[in-house]
Amino acid sequence: MSEKSPLLPYEWPGSYYIGEEEIEAVTRVLLARSPFRFYGPDLQHYVDQLEDAYRKRLGRAHALAVNSGTAALSIALSAMDVGPGDEVLLPGYLWVSCVSAVVRAGAIPRLVDIDDTFFMDPDDLERKITPHSKVVMAINMSGTTGHIDRVVEIAHAHNLLVLEDTAQANGASFRGRPLGSFGDMAIFSFQLNKNMTAGEGGMIVCDDQRLYDRAVAFHDLGYPRNAQGRLVTDQPEYQLWGQGSRMNELSAAMLVAQERKLDAITAAMRRLNHRLYAGLAGIAGLRPRRVLDPEGDSGPFVLLIWPDAETCQRMIAATRAAGVVTGPLGINNIPMTEWGLHLYYNNVSLTEKRGVNSAGRPWSDPANAFAADYTYGRGTLKQADDLFSRTSLLSVPPALTDEACDRLIAIFRQAAANLGL
Repeated sequence: MSEKSPLLPYEWPGSYYIGEEEIEAVTRVLLARSPFRFYGPDLQHYVDQLEDAYRKRLGRAHALAVNSGTAALSIALSAMDVGPGDEVLLPGYLWVSCVSAVVRAGAIPRLVDIDDTFFMDPDDLERKITPHSKVVMAINMSGTTGHIDRVVEIAHAHNLLVLEDTAQANGASFRGRPLGSFGDMAIFSFQLNKNMTAGEGGMIVCDDQRLYDRAVAFHDLGYPRNAQGRLVTDQPEYQLWGQGSRMNELSAAMLVAQERKLDAITAAMRRLNHRLYAGLAGIAGLRPRRVLDPEGDSGPFVLLIWPDAETCQRMIAATRAAGVVTGPLGINNIPMTEWGLHLYYNNVSLTEKRGVNSAGRPWSDPANAFAADYTYGRGTLKQADDLFSRTSLLSVPPALTDEACDRLIAIFRQAAANLGL
């Protein structure tokens, strides 16, 4: 049975809100001929404005804008002094950038299972901590979080740092506290798929002055800068090896405008998210992702847990055939097993322990011999594997209409009835 015309718009939230404000801001930078962050003939200071907005939004002492969320992860781990002999604990529901940042630092990723919040299982975290553990990467996937308070408590009780990855949950909160304010450091992404966007971009936030100063050096050329934007070479503590991941003024101009719309973007998605969950409630055997704080969810995804993998596949096939799809460039209404590099075992470079060079590092590094028996293939995380196998995923873009929501709900309920659920 062929799929009908797409019912769903593309799943790129912030893109729907790009308008005159972004155009005006970018134009101002171009007319000033000053796209570099640190100096120019008429610097507009949009990067400074964006960092100030995130300090205020999250109540944090420091914010550092960078050119991507992937770079933000690497810079944060470098600031935390992660390297050979260390392991970083992270959940099996993640993104490839999370793992690659650990591997490129020369450290070892240590997988932790998830629970039905699709967040790191605190009990498994506590079981997995070893003398080599240094950082817990708490990843707030798909717009919301799980027991992040417990994860931070456990990590700090073992003298571990927490790096909070909030790339997919920008604008979300947990029990009145914004996500991105829990970890010792936290990162955000502004890539096209995210709640607000400039196509690319990232942010690092923290409260510790030393972590911030190290991040500043690492994100640039390995040195701090003075008030005129020139490199300072007389501070040996912060003469490090940088990676040139500065944010430019054009990206920041877009993002200053987008940040002012972020609460409206997440409110729109959250309302639609609640409408879908409420409308799908009552389908026999269906259990939604457990959301501990529905009002804090930023709303871009609905995760539906079915009784078994066969039911999951049959529901997806039936609803896709009835039009619950996007256009050819989109990814929506799919089984989580097709959610690509978000699932730990789909990262082949991880499962096969491929190194960053021909020497096989970090796996071949003698300092990492403690991890010789670590495995990463399917079967490593039992709870995650079970959830992935029988969960379907719906993206909830803010452009989705109430009428489309109701039509989607009707299609799912009819498909369930046809399958005898």
